[in-house]
Parts: sequence; C-alpha cells; structure tokens
Amino acid sequence: MAEGEEALRPSSWEKDLADALEEGGCDLETVRNIIQGRQLPADLRAKVWKIALNVVGKGDSLASWDGSLDLPEQTIIHKDCQELIDQLSMPEEEKSVLLLDIESIITFYCKSRNIKYSSCLGWIHLLKPLVHLRLPCSDLYNCFYAIMNKFIPRDCFMKGRPFHLFRLLLQYHEPELCSFLDTKKMTPDSYALNWLGSLFSCYCSTEVTQAIWDGYLQQADPFFIYFLMLIILVNAKDTILAQESDKEEMIKFLETSPTNLDLEDIEDLFSLAQYYCSKTPASFRKDNHSLFGSSLLGLKDDDTDLSQALCLAVSVSEILQANQQQGEGVRFFVVDCRPAEQYNAGHLSTAFHLDSDLMLQNPSEFAQSVKSLLEAQKQSIESGSVAGGEHLCFMGSGREEEDMYMNMVLAHFLQKNKEYVSIAKGGFMALQQHLADINVEGPENGYGHWIASTSGSRSSINSSVDGDSPNGSSDGKGVKSLVNKMTVALKTKSVNVKEKVISFIENTSTPVDRIPFNIPWPDRASLERHVSSSDRVGKPYRGVKPVFSIGDEEEYDTDEIDSSSMSDDDRKEVVNIQTWINKPDVKYNFPCSEVKENGHMFPSHLLVTATHMYCLREIPSRKGLAYIQSRQALNSVVKITSKKKHPELITFKYGNSNTSGIEILAVERYLIPNAGDATKAIKQQIMKVLDALES
Repeated sequence: MAEGEEALRPSSWEKDLADALEEGGCDLETVRNIIQGRQLPADLRAKVWKIALNVVGKGDSLASWDGSLDLPEQTIIHKDCQELIDQLSMPEEEKSVLLLDIESIITFYCKSRNIKYSSCLGWIHLLKPLVHLRLPCSDLYNCFYAIMNKFIPRDCFMKGRPFHLFRLLLQYHEPELCSFLDTKKMTPDSYALNWLGSLFSCYCSTEVTQAIWDGYLQQADPFFIYFLMLIILVNAKDTILAQESDKEEMIKFLETSPTNLDLEDIEDLFSLAQYYCSKTPASFRKDNHSLFGSSLLGLKDDDTDLSQALCLAVSVSEILQANQQQGEGVRFFVVDCRPAEQYNAGHLSTAFHLDSDLMLQNPSEFAQSVKSLLEAQKQSIESGSVAGGEHLCFMGSGREEEDMYMNMVLAHFLQKNKEYVSIAKGGFMALQQHLADINVEGPENGYGHWIASTSGSRSSINSSVDGDSPNGSSDGKGVKSLVNKMTVALKTKSVNVKEKVISFIENTSTPVDRIPFNIPWPDRASLERHVSSSDRVGKPYRGVKPVFSIGDEEEYDTDEIDSSSMSDDDRKEVVNIQTWINKPDVKYNFPCSEVKENGHMFPSHLLVTATHMYCLREIPSRKGLAYIQSRQALNSVVKITSKKKHPELITFKYGNSNTSGIEILAVERYLIPNAGDATKAIKQQIMKVLDALES
C-alpha cells in the first residue's frame, strides 16, 4: 500500500498545480510551494512560465505595429528564423505561421529598442524553448521581452561587465581554477558568452534547457545563472587543470561543456548552485543589481571598472550585519591592513591587524603575521566568536594611494589560491561614514561598540573608545582576548621595526619632511634648449634638486596617471629578452617587478639605452620572451621617487613642460632589488641626454 501511495504522489501535486492554475489569480509563491523544485509537467509549463515572467494578462504589444519586415538586416533575420523552424517537428502549415511569428517578434523588438540585429546575439536560441510551448504570437513576444529584460544582463558581449563579474565570482570560490584560466588568457567571455546570452539553450537539448529554465525562472533571481555557470566550471575543474591542448581547443571544450548535462543532472546542478550561492556575499548582487532590468535603472550603474578589480568587493554594511547573524550565512574575518598608527587610533572592534607595509619592509615578520592571522581566524571560528568567519575581508583606509600596499597583500593571498577573499568597499573611511549615517543622533545611541581604539587616542568617529566595550563589559565570546591581543602584540612589534609610520587619517595627519627632486625644466621663454646652465647651478642632481630622493612620495598627487602611454600595438610586441639585453645600444639591464596600482606585480626587466628606458614584461607561458610594456625617452623623466620605508619601490613620472608648469603624462612603479645602483645609472644617463640637448 505504501508503494502505491508513493507512486501516486507525483500525480497528486500535479493535480494540485493544475487546479491552482485553472482557478486563476495564482502567484509565483503559490506555484513554488506546490512544485517544490520538481520537474514541471509539459502541459502546465506554459502557464507556470507566464506567471514566473509576470506576463499573465499582458496586452498584445504588436497590435499597433504595421508588420513591415524591412530592416536592413532582414535577410539575416529570416535565415536565422528559418534555421530554427527547420529543427522543429510539426506540420508544414504550422511552420509557415510560426516562421512569420518569430520573424515578426525579432523585427519588432529591434525596431522598438533601436537595436541592430546580429546572429551572434543568440536571440534565436532564446526563442527555441519558448516556441515549444506553442504560445500565441502576443504571448510569445511578451515572454521573449520579459526574459530579455529580466534575465539577460546588460552589456552581454565580449569584454562586457557581466563576464568581469563572473571572473570575480570564480576567483572568490575557485581561485586555483581562476588563476589557471587567467594564465591561459581564457577570459569568461571567450567560453561563456552564449551560456549567459542564451541561458544555456545554445548548447543544451530542448528538454534539458526547459528543465533548467523551470528552476531558474521560479528562482526569480537573475543572478542565479552565475552560480549555474560556476557549477559547470567546478564540475569540469579536474579536466580543465589536466588539459594540455592549445588555447582554442580548451575554449571549445569549455564552451560546449553544458552539452554533457542530462535531465537527471539538473537537481544536483541546482543544489550545488544553491550551496555556492549561500557562500557568496550579498554585495555580489546588491552592488551589481543594475546589470538586469530596465535601461532607466541602468543609468545609475556603478561606474567601478570590474575588469580592474583585484577581487570581489563587499559593502561595509554587509560586513557589520553578517557577523551578527546566526546560522550558516557568510561571516567575515576582517583584516585591517592600515598602518599601525591608524589602526591604533580607531578600528573595527573585531578586526585583525596586518600591517601591509611589512610585506616589503620585513618579509619574515610579514610571513609570521600571516601565520598568526590564519591561526587567529581558525580559533575565532572554533570559539564561535563574533569576530570569526571563514571569509577573509581586507580593509584599507579607502584612499587609493595608501591602499597600494594592501593591494599587494591581497594579491599575495590570491596567488596562494586562498578562497573567500574580498575587500571592504571604500575601506575604513566608508565604515566611518556608514556608522555616522545610521546613527545620526550620536555615538551614544549604539555604534560606539563597533569602533575600538588601542592607543588611548580619540577615534575619529567615536568619543574615547578604548579596548573595552562602552558599558564596561567584555565580549563573552572572547573577541578582545582572541583577536585584539594578538594584533596588539603584532602591531607593537611592527612599530619597533619601522622608522616611522605616517598617519593619513583626515585632520590627524602630520606633515612629513620630503626632499624635492624635480628635474630642472627649460626656461619657458627659451624652448630651443632643454636646460640652461643656470638652471642646473653647475652641479646637476646635487644639492636642492636631485633627480632621485630617498624621501617619501607625495601621497596626493592629483595629476598622477598609472599608465605607460603605450599604444595597443606596442603592448602586443613580443621580443626575446636575451637578444634585447645583448643589443649593443643597451647600457644597463635591471631585473625587477612592475607594480600596478591594484598590487599586481609582473616580473620584468628595465633596459636603459643612451636615450630611452624600456620595460620588458616577462610572458609566464613563454619562457625567455617578453612584451615591450613601456618605451620612455629619458628626457621625459620628470621625477624619480622612492619611499623611505621601501627604498626598493621606485616610481618614475614622465611628462613635459607647458605654460602652466609640469604636466605628468605617465607614472610607472617598479620593485628593483638593487634600486640604488639602478637609479644612479639612470640618473647619470639622463644627465648625458640633457648635456647633449644643451650643447
């Protein structure tokens, strides 16, 4: 009897669903509660999809259209539509009607949205699952429009924002796989363009596509497609990492991997996607919500360039909320990477301190600090501390120039394939602002406990908050004893090691003595010469105007440009490193690492000739070869700087003179092991160029 009842259950819920749909007025929540993730009956799919797409009762959008099929690309539209119809099994008279419907839908959509049609848009693939529903033309158009508007992201094309976002998600969960694909220069848009653009219908069978859409449309979450894509990659991870074929073959393998999905795989696919979704910060959706929806909402799109993002960014509001929640959600272990003085003056009470300056200044101490960090994280999770979390979130000051060192630390963790690595969006400045915004009546009303001070100084947003909580009680879960005690010990040691740490917190920073080192520029009234003898005062690069200074860089140069003024063709030029080093006109070769603003470091060589300086960036996958990353004339160097704390990190600024003074055109930074020798040689060569120009 029990077996008989078991066999009747599917028909029972199907009957409940059919009854609910028949009664009318059924909403998506009701439908979901009945279906509970099971595969939809084919005869009820059309009604459920229309409810999920919110097109029930919508009018006929094509009613006012004159039906003219006269677009310049109409021939291509007709050809693509005909290819779709040819794949269908139905009577010829039905095919001819359906062909006209599909061609009308695409033509009207292009005209109403002012879009030029192209086969690569993948619209035919999107229409294929819908065509099998046998909908009237008006419903078919409304469903197509709703999918395009709600579930296909904006900028879904090569190098588009949606694919940069997917790479960040892949890096967050599978850093090893992400790094491998990056090394092979296999960006998500190269293999997943049609995954996202067709919601898998381009590669999966109609039955599998419909099963995927059954679950996806019921989710009512457009971002869920990202997690389905992620699982397909994760599932193929071992095969991908073991691949030894060339790039094109690997891309083809990845691109077509959804074809391996069967109906019985869909339940596991969604279960795993749900798991990865639960392990992803909510900021992934909230900060990118304008990827989906109407174009009017898209006008307020975040202008952050995701292609340059080092890792996933998390809002400070989510950081504060996440660690107060109970259960299995995302919890963060916050790592404050600001200098010790800034940390002491005020920090998130649950944050672990890791001075990012140590990475260059004292690598062995940095390694010990990282070891202590990971141990503190482990203990805080085991003890159930509110400071505990398996997701590492790095917090800087929020000022780009200061956070360059934090970015290098971030890059270090990512290179170690550490999963769940993120950055606090806006840094400590954003945290201060957020706490002020949600507590407009003052710190005594609830936000004082978030900020702690370990130096006795006043917090910049709080009134004398010490290590203890405002009410004098300690954290019962051992936050202070576990995290703060360890960070106090580490930061105290780091302070003893350092000569000086500059505090950049607004209104509390003190001026730093700097040695000016501008290269003398020509008299604007006499441009036929580069430098006059009076400008150089007899002894060039000595005394008051040296080219190289051991003093700190200026922290707020608003005219800095972090680029090397290179054309695209220059960047693509590949050369043999040893051949270039052996060139007769190359006077010096300095092995180094090019350092970008986001902390990425690239093994490189600085080559100096009689008139120019070249940066050759090594190509990891092609030993002995390099890109010509930069060509700069020596007479365009206007400044060479280093940090007192990091004398091996050298910044070159290039520019020219105009009526308003010196114009900085490019900035390059290099980590040079023998920085003193390198800068001395470059300085001498620049002087020879200036002497030649003067004569």
